[in-house]
Amino acid sequence: MLQLELTYAQEDPAHDLEIEAINREAFGPGRFTRAAYRIREGGPHDRSLSFVALQGGIVIGSVRMTHVRIGATPALLLGPLAVRPEWKNRGIGRALMRMAMEAARLAGHRLVVLVGDEPYYGPFGFRKVEPGRILMPASVDPNRLLACEFTPRALENVSGLVRHADRA
Repeated sequence: MLQLELTYAQEDPAHDLEIEAINREAFGPGRFTRAAYRIREGGPHDRSLSFVALQGGIVIGSVRMTHVRIGATPALLLGPLAVRPEWKNRGIGRALMRMAMEAARLAGHRLVVLVGDEPYYGPFGFRKVEPGRILMPASVDPNRLLACEFTPRALENVSGLVRHADRA
């Protein structure tokens, strides 16, 4: 039996169709109405901070980072993070997270936000944002709005609407 190697790489435009298929499978048609998707509609994500997991050259997982502004403060929006169902619970999502977060930190970014579950994202440094401080363009469960500060107190005076940096 031929065993294909699992590899990780920076996202490339050639991966776009496979990534869209993974996101469609993971989040369904309702993804278009979510707050984070509305922000990402404002412009491109940053491929230098976005990564894929590949099995024999086929994309099986993906994570993306998008430049945003929260009020006047520059930040990154992490997501979507998705792994094909048959590859879940093997550490692939966590590996993609580590890669994206380290790339963002090394690039000098101070703050990353996302909408997700704190038990999963907490080990990466994400904590709940004080309710009402950061506003999304659509309804979001306030318990799922999380932030990770690469710089101490990076979130201290941050408030306002999250929008794509190209729309700021």
